[in-house]
Amino acid sequence: MGQVIGLDIGGANLKASDGLDRTIDTPFPMWQRVGELTSALRSLTSVWTDDIDEIAVTMTGELADCFRTRAEGVDRILTAVEDAFPRSIVRVWQTCGEFVHPDEARDCPVLTAAANWHALATFAARVCLQDESLLMDIGSTTTDLIRIRNGTPLTEGLTDLMRLQQGELVYTGVRRTPLCAVADTVFWDGVSTPLAAEWFATTRDLYLWTGEIAEVPDDHDTANARPATRECARDRLTRTVCSDTDEMGDSAVTALVQSLIASQEQQIRTALERVLARLEGPLRAVIFAGEGEFLARKIVAEIPEMQAAERFSLGQLLGECHSRGACAYALARLATERL
Repeated sequence: MGQVIGLDIGGANLKASDGLDRTIDTPFPMWQRVGELTSALRSLTSVWTDDIDEIAVTMTGELADCFRTRAEGVDRILTAVEDAFPRSIVRVWQTCGEFVHPDEARDCPVLTAAANWHALATFAARVCLQDESLLMDIGSTTTDLIRIRNGTPLTEGLTDLMRLQQGELVYTGVRRTPLCAVADTVFWDGVSTPLAAEWFATTRDLYLWTGEIAEVPDDHDTANARPATRECARDRLTRTVCSDTDEMGDSAVTALVQSLIASQEQQIRTALERVLARLEGPLRAVIFAGEGEFLARKIVAEIPEMQAAERFSLGQLLGECHSRGACAYALARLATERL
Protein backbone atom coordinates (compact mmCIF):
# COMPACT_ATOMS: atom_id res chain seq x y z
CA MET A 1 0.00 0.00 0.00
CA GLY A 2 1.40 3.40 -0.96
CA GLN A 3 1.57 6.47 1.23
CA VAL A 4 -1.63 8.50 1.49
CA ILE A 5 -1.74 12.07 2.79
CA GLY A 6 -4.92 13.90 3.74
CA LEU A 7 -5.06 17.64 3.08
CA ASP A 8 -7.55 20.02 4.68
CA ILE A 9 -7.11 23.33 2.86
CA GLY A 10 -8.74 26.13 4.81
CA GLY A 11 -8.98 29.84 4.38
CA ALA A 12 -6.64 30.51 7.31
CA ASN A 13 -4.80 27.22 7.90
CA LEU A 14 -3.37 24.26 6.00
CA LYS A 15 -3.46 20.81 7.63
CA ALA A 16 -1.94 17.53 6.51
CA SER A 17 -1.95 14.02 7.96
CA ASP A 18 -0.79 10.54 7.09
CA GLY A 19 -3.55 9.06 9.26
CA LEU A 20 -0.92 7.15 11.22
CA ASP A 21 1.89 8.91 13.01
CA ARG A 22 1.89 12.54 12.03
CA THR A 23 -0.54 15.42 11.57
CA ILE A 24 0.73 18.94 11.04
CA ASP A 25 -0.75 22.36 10.41
CA THR A 26 0.44 25.81 9.55
CA PRO A 27 -1.21 29.24 9.29
CA PHE A 28 -1.93 30.25 5.72
CA PRO A 29 -4.08 33.35 5.08
CA MET A 30 -5.48 32.32 1.71
CA TRP A 31 -6.83 35.79 0.94
CA GLN A 32 -3.31 37.24 1.18
CA ARG A 33 -1.12 34.44 -0.18
CA VAL A 34 -3.19 32.46 -2.66
CA GLY A 35 -0.39 32.66 -5.24
CA GLU A 36 1.90 30.80 -2.84
CA LEU A 37 -0.45 27.87 -2.23
CA THR A 38 1.45 25.35 -4.36
CA SER A 39 4.76 26.04 -2.64
CA ALA A 40 3.09 26.10 0.78
CA LEU A 41 1.61 22.65 0.19
CA ARG A 42 4.98 21.27 -0.88
CA SER A 43 6.59 22.76 2.22
CA LEU A 44 3.85 21.43 4.50
CA THR A 45 4.27 17.87 3.25
CA SER A 46 8.07 17.89 3.01
CA VAL A 47 8.28 16.09 6.37
CA TRP A 48 7.19 12.93 4.55
CA THR A 49 10.37 11.92 2.78
CA ASP A 50 8.86 8.92 0.97
CA ASP A 51 6.98 9.40 -2.25
CA ILE A 52 3.34 10.34 -1.71
CA ASP A 53 1.23 8.00 -3.81
CA GLU A 54 -2.11 9.60 -3.14
CA ILE A 55 -3.43 12.95 -1.95
CA ALA A 56 -6.92 13.08 -0.40
CA VAL A 57 -8.28 16.63 -0.41
CA THR A 58 -11.01 18.61 1.25
CA MET A 59 -11.30 22.36 1.52
CA THR A 60 -12.99 25.42 2.96
CA GLY A 61 -10.53 27.90 1.47
CA GLU A 62 -12.67 28.36 -1.63
CA LEU A 63 -14.74 30.86 0.37
CA ALA A 64 -11.77 33.23 0.76
CA ASP A 65 -12.53 36.57 -0.84
CA CYS A 66 -9.55 36.35 -3.18
CA PHE A 67 -11.88 34.20 -5.28
CA ARG A 68 -14.87 35.73 -7.03
CA THR A 69 -16.94 32.56 -6.69
CA ARG A 70 -16.67 29.26 -4.84
CA ALA A 71 -16.36 27.46 -8.20
CA GLU A 72 -13.31 29.58 -9.00
CA GLY A 73 -11.89 28.82 -5.57
CA VAL A 74 -12.39 25.07 -5.97
CA ASP A 75 -10.71 25.14 -9.38
CA ARG A 76 -7.68 27.17 -8.29
CA ILE A 77 -7.14 25.20 -5.09
CA LEU A 78 -7.26 21.90 -6.96
CA THR A 79 -4.91 23.25 -9.60
CA ALA A 80 -2.46 24.20 -6.85
CA VAL A 81 -2.71 20.68 -5.39
CA GLU A 82 -2.12 19.07 -8.79
CA ASP A 83 0.88 21.35 -9.43
CA ALA A 84 2.31 20.57 -5.97
CA PHE A 85 1.99 16.80 -6.40
CA PRO A 86 2.29 16.03 -10.13
CA ARG A 87 3.23 12.36 -9.55
CA SER A 88 0.48 11.63 -7.01
CA ILE A 89 -3.09 10.51 -7.50
CA VAL A 90 -5.44 13.26 -6.26
CA ARG A 91 -8.89 12.41 -4.92
CA VAL A 92 -11.38 14.94 -3.59
CA TRP A 93 -13.99 14.36 -0.88
CA GLN A 94 -17.52 15.53 -1.60
CA THR A 95 -20.55 15.87 0.63
CA CYS A 96 -22.14 12.93 -1.22
CA GLY A 97 -19.77 10.83 0.90
CA GLU A 98 -17.36 9.77 -1.84
CA PHE A 99 -13.95 10.60 -3.27
CA VAL A 100 -13.95 11.83 -6.86
CA HIS A 101 -11.42 12.81 -9.51
CA PRO A 102 -10.46 16.53 -9.48
CA ASP A 103 -12.22 17.12 -12.80
CA GLU A 104 -15.45 15.72 -11.37
CA ALA A 105 -14.97 17.89 -8.28
CA ARG A 106 -14.63 20.95 -10.51
CA ASP A 107 -17.77 19.99 -12.43
CA CYS A 108 -19.81 19.93 -9.20
CA PRO A 109 -18.31 22.57 -6.90
CA VAL A 110 -21.45 22.72 -4.73
CA LEU A 111 -20.60 19.23 -3.42
CA THR A 112 -16.87 19.97 -3.17
CA ALA A 113 -16.89 23.32 -1.40
CA ALA A 114 -16.64 23.20 2.40
CA ALA A 115 -16.86 19.42 2.58
CA ASN A 116 -14.40 18.92 5.44
CA TRP A 117 -17.14 18.69 8.07
CA HIS A 118 -18.67 15.78 6.19
CA ALA A 119 -15.39 13.87 6.03
CA LEU A 120 -14.85 14.30 9.76
CA ALA A 121 -18.43 13.30 10.58
CA THR A 122 -18.17 10.21 8.34
CA PHE A 123 -15.04 9.11 10.21
CA ALA A 124 -16.35 10.07 13.66
CA ALA A 125 -19.61 8.19 13.07
CA ARG A 126 -17.87 4.86 13.68
CA VAL A 127 -17.71 5.77 17.37
CA CYS A 128 -21.47 5.15 17.56
CA LEU A 129 -22.88 3.12 14.67
CA GLN A 130 -26.43 2.82 15.94
CA ASP A 131 -29.21 5.24 16.80
CA GLU A 132 -28.77 9.00 17.18
CA SER A 133 -25.47 10.71 17.93
CA LEU A 134 -24.11 14.22 17.50
CA LEU A 135 -20.74 15.59 16.46
CA MET A 136 -19.84 18.94 18.06
CA ASP A 137 -16.74 20.36 16.38
CA ILE A 138 -15.75 23.78 17.72
CA GLY A 139 -12.69 25.08 15.92
CA SER A 140 -10.83 28.33 15.59
CA THR A 141 -13.45 29.98 13.38
CA THR A 142 -16.63 27.90 13.19
CA THR A 143 -18.78 25.40 15.05
CA ASP A 144 -20.26 22.35 13.31
CA LEU A 145 -23.24 20.58 14.86
CA ILE A 146 -23.68 17.38 12.87
CA ARG A 147 -26.41 14.89 13.55
CA ILE A 148 -25.37 11.28 12.88
CA ARG A 149 -27.93 8.49 12.59
CA ASN A 150 -26.95 4.81 12.38
CA GLY A 151 -23.40 5.75 11.46
CA THR A 152 -24.25 8.21 8.68
CA PRO A 153 -24.10 12.03 8.78
CA LEU A 154 -27.64 13.34 8.47
CA THR A 155 -28.02 17.07 7.93
CA GLU A 156 -30.70 19.39 6.63
CA GLY A 157 -28.13 21.26 4.54
CA LEU A 158 -25.11 20.25 2.49
CA THR A 159 -23.80 23.72 1.62
CA ASP A 160 -22.54 26.23 4.18
CA LEU A 161 -25.42 28.56 3.33
CA MET A 162 -27.98 25.86 4.00
CA ARG A 163 -26.23 24.71 7.17
CA LEU A 164 -26.13 28.27 8.46
CA GLN A 165 -29.86 28.51 7.86
CA GLN A 166 -30.51 25.23 9.70
CA GLY A 167 -28.29 25.87 12.73
CA GLU A 168 -25.83 23.15 11.72
CA LEU A 169 -23.06 25.69 11.12
CA VAL A 170 -22.43 28.51 13.58
CA TYR A 171 -19.85 31.04 12.47
CA THR A 172 -18.13 31.32 15.82
CA GLY A 173 -14.97 29.68 17.15
CA VAL A 174 -12.46 29.94 19.96
CA ARG A 175 -9.68 31.88 18.20
CA ARG A 176 -10.47 33.98 15.17
CA THR A 177 -13.98 35.32 15.79
CA PRO A 178 -14.02 39.12 16.32
CA LEU A 179 -15.66 39.95 19.63
CA CYS A 180 -18.00 42.44 17.97
CA ALA A 181 -19.50 39.41 16.18
CA VAL A 182 -20.12 37.64 19.49
CA ALA A 183 -22.27 40.38 21.03
CA ASP A 184 -23.53 43.88 20.28
CA THR A 185 -23.44 44.85 23.95
CA VAL A 186 -22.02 43.59 27.25
CA PHE A 187 -23.07 44.19 30.81
CA TRP A 188 -20.22 45.81 32.67
CA ASP A 189 -20.50 47.46 36.05
CA GLY A 190 -24.27 46.98 35.81
CA VAL A 191 -24.54 49.04 32.63
CA SER A 192 -25.42 47.76 29.14
CA THR A 193 -22.38 48.80 27.11
CA PRO A 194 -22.15 48.62 23.30
CA LEU A 195 -19.05 47.00 21.82
CA ALA A 196 -17.01 48.90 19.27
CA ALA A 197 -17.65 47.48 15.80
CA GLU A 198 -13.94 47.06 15.20
CA TRP A 199 -11.46 44.19 15.10
CA PHE A 200 -9.88 45.08 18.44
CA ALA A 201 -9.91 41.55 19.91
CA THR A 202 -10.99 38.00 19.13
CA THR A 203 -12.34 35.04 21.05
CA ARG A 204 -8.80 33.79 21.53
CA ASP A 205 -8.32 36.70 23.94
CA LEU A 206 -11.30 35.55 26.02
CA TYR A 207 -9.79 32.15 26.54
CA LEU A 208 -6.25 33.43 26.99
CA TRP A 209 -7.69 35.45 29.88
CA THR A 210 -9.47 32.43 31.40
CA GLY A 211 -6.49 30.15 30.81
CA GLU A 212 -8.48 27.73 28.63
CA ILE A 213 -6.16 28.49 25.71
CA ALA A 214 -2.45 28.42 26.44
CA GLU A 215 -0.23 31.45 25.99
CA VAL A 216 2.20 31.41 23.05
CA PRO A 217 4.49 34.44 23.47
CA ASP A 218 6.08 33.97 20.04
CA ASP A 219 2.71 33.94 18.27
CA HIS A 220 1.68 37.36 16.95
CA ASP A 221 -1.37 36.21 14.99
CA THR A 222 -3.66 38.45 17.03
CA ALA A 223 -5.86 41.46 16.37
CA ASN A 224 -3.07 43.96 17.11
CA ALA A 225 -0.14 41.72 16.09
CA ARG A 226 1.12 41.66 19.67
CA PRO A 227 1.88 38.39 21.49
CA ALA A 228 -0.74 35.78 22.31
CA THR A 229 -0.33 36.25 26.06
CA ARG A 230 -2.76 36.98 28.85
CA GLU A 231 -1.23 40.40 29.47
CA CYS A 232 -1.57 41.47 25.85
CA ALA A 233 -5.06 39.96 25.69
CA ARG A 234 -6.07 42.32 28.50
CA ASP A 235 -5.04 45.30 26.37
CA ARG A 236 -7.01 44.03 23.40
CA LEU A 237 -10.09 43.20 25.47
CA THR A 238 -10.34 46.67 27.03
CA ARG A 239 -10.24 48.23 23.56
CA THR A 240 -13.52 46.51 22.67
CA VAL A 241 -15.35 48.98 24.93
CA CYS A 242 -13.12 51.89 23.89
CA SER A 243 -11.16 51.72 27.13
CA ASP A 244 -7.71 50.66 28.32
CA THR A 245 -5.97 49.06 31.28
CA ASP A 246 -5.55 52.43 33.03
CA GLU A 247 -9.34 52.62 33.30
CA MET A 248 -10.26 48.93 33.65
CA GLY A 249 -8.68 46.70 36.28
CA ASP A 250 -8.53 42.90 36.24
CA SER A 251 -11.93 42.45 37.87
CA ALA A 252 -13.55 44.63 35.20
CA VAL A 253 -11.80 42.67 32.46
CA THR A 254 -13.02 39.42 33.99
CA ALA A 255 -16.60 40.71 34.05
CA LEU A 256 -16.28 41.74 30.41
CA VAL A 257 -14.91 38.31 29.48
CA GLN A 258 -17.64 36.46 31.36
CA SER A 259 -20.34 38.47 29.61
CA LEU A 260 -18.86 37.76 26.17
CA ILE A 261 -18.36 34.05 26.85
CA ALA A 262 -22.00 33.81 27.96
CA SER A 263 -23.05 35.41 24.66
CA GLN A 264 -20.95 32.97 22.61
CA GLU A 265 -22.32 30.01 24.57
CA GLN A 266 -25.85 31.21 23.89
CA GLN A 267 -25.17 31.48 20.15
CA ILE A 268 -24.07 27.87 20.05
CA ARG A 269 -26.77 26.65 22.45
CA THR A 270 -29.55 28.21 20.35
CA ALA A 271 -28.30 26.42 17.22
CA LEU A 272 -27.77 23.19 19.14
CA GLU A 273 -31.34 23.17 20.40
CA ARG A 274 -32.57 23.44 16.80
CA VAL A 275 -30.51 20.41 15.76
CA LEU A 276 -31.57 18.39 18.82
CA ALA A 277 -35.22 19.05 17.99
CA ARG A 278 -34.79 17.00 14.80
CA LEU A 279 -33.68 13.82 16.56
CA GLU A 280 -35.94 10.84 15.96
CA GLY A 281 -35.03 9.15 19.23
CA PRO A 282 -32.90 9.56 22.36
CA LEU A 283 -29.41 10.93 21.89
CA ARG A 284 -27.03 8.04 22.44
CA ALA A 285 -23.65 9.78 22.11
CA VAL A 286 -21.99 13.17 21.80
CA ILE A 287 -18.65 13.28 19.98
CA PHE A 288 -16.46 16.29 20.76
CA ALA A 289 -13.86 17.58 18.32
CA GLY A 290 -11.75 20.67 17.75
CA GLU A 291 -9.69 22.92 19.96
CA GLY A 292 -12.89 24.31 21.48
CA GLU A 293 -13.83 21.00 23.06
CA PHE A 294 -13.69 22.66 26.49
CA LEU A 295 -16.46 25.02 25.39
CA ALA A 296 -18.56 22.24 23.88
CA ARG A 297 -18.39 20.23 27.09
CA LYS A 298 -19.49 23.23 29.12
CA ILE A 299 -22.50 23.83 26.89
CA VAL A 300 -23.55 20.17 26.88
CA ALA A 301 -23.34 20.05 30.68
CA GLU A 302 -26.05 22.73 30.83
CA ILE A 303 -28.61 20.96 28.58
CA PRO A 304 -30.69 18.42 30.54
CA GLU A 305 -31.72 16.26 27.57
CA MET A 306 -28.06 15.59 26.71
CA GLN A 307 -26.98 14.28 30.11
CA ALA A 308 -27.75 10.61 29.44
CA ALA A 309 -25.67 10.52 26.25
CA GLU A 310 -22.22 8.92 26.25
CA ARG A 311 -19.45 11.41 25.63
CA PHE A 312 -16.45 10.80 23.41
CA SER A 313 -13.48 13.05 22.72
CA LEU A 314 -11.76 12.76 19.34
CA GLY A 315 -8.89 14.63 20.95
CA GLN A 316 -8.46 11.86 23.49
CA LEU A 317 -9.16 9.04 21.03
CA LEU A 318 -6.76 10.34 18.38
CA GLY A 319 -4.24 12.05 20.63
CA GLU A 320 -3.09 15.66 20.71
CA CYS A 321 -0.95 15.19 17.59
CA HIS A 322 -4.00 14.51 15.42
CA SER A 323 -6.84 16.34 17.15
CA ARG A 324 -6.14 19.83 15.76
CA GLY A 325 -5.97 18.43 12.25
CA ALA A 326 -8.75 15.89 12.70
CA CYS A 327 -10.30 16.51 9.26
CA ALA A 328 -7.00 15.83 7.50
CA TYR A 329 -6.49 12.74 9.67
CA ALA A 330 -10.00 11.49 8.87
CA LEU A 331 -9.41 12.04 5.14
CA ALA A 332 -6.19 10.03 5.18
CA ARG A 333 -7.90 7.17 6.99
CA LEU A 334 -10.95 7.20 4.73
CA ALA A 335 -8.80 7.30 1.60
CA THR A 336 -6.58 4.46 2.82
CA GLU A 337 -9.60 2.28 3.59
CA ARG A 338 -11.07 2.92 0.14
CA LEU A 339 -7.98 2.19 -1.92
